[in-house]
Amino acid sequence: MTKISIIVPVLNEAEQLPELLLHLQQWKNQSCDIIVVDGGSSDHSLQLLEKSSFTILHSERGRARQMNLGAQFAQSNILLFLHADTRLPENAKKLVLAALASEQEHWGRFDVALRAENQTFYQQTMYAIISWFINQRSRLSGIATGDQAIFVKHSTFTSIGGFVEQPLMEDVELCRQLKKIASPICLKEKVTTSARRWQSKGVWRIIWLMWSLRFAYWRGVSADELARRY
Repeated sequence: MTKISIIVPVLNEAEQLPELLLHLQQWKNQSCDIIVVDGGSSDHSLQLLEKSSFTILHSERGRARQMNLGAQFAQSNILLFLHADTRLPENAKKLVLAALASEQEHWGRFDVALRAENQTFYQQTMYAIISWFINQRSRLSGIATGDQAIFVKHSTFTSIGGFVEQPLMEDVELCRQLKKIASPICLKEKVTTSARRWQSKGVWRIIWLMWSLRFAYWRGVSADELARRY
């Protein structure tokens, strides 16, 4: 029987953990395995996690390292990597299983929509435009961001050695390796992800930062150097 393991790396997410754990519970109720990997939180995240019924693992800090550890413990045929501030659509399980039903299909991702509370009309419009560009860029390039809930067959993930354990752009590097095996399944259904970074730093500043970092990475600047800039 094909099953899905949802792997969630967290670090100091106590503020939103209650809502996240509630979201994850609905997937456990649908027979998905839930693996949460803490990267050394210094707030009260661990106390909240210990009260859950999920598999809780402890890792050194680093999203790639945390997700690799989760994958090592996963027993399912399919792995889905979910950021702590991203939420899956209600039919996610059905969509993922259908997308990877063929032997020729190996991995994929969802479209994404930015979400925020108490957003102005300007913010709502900007977030919709930003989301559209993220999704179109991903569809054209075959490169997904971690916010798009990348899913992959466990055997395929293992065959490429998992995430490269670097401090930034681990999602980009994973997609580069997976593209050598097969093109991604680009689901039009949307996950939602928090716009808190865009709200706190400013839309145009984040747009410039992300595009400049990606361009630098494409030119060969190391992930370590990019992390220092970030």
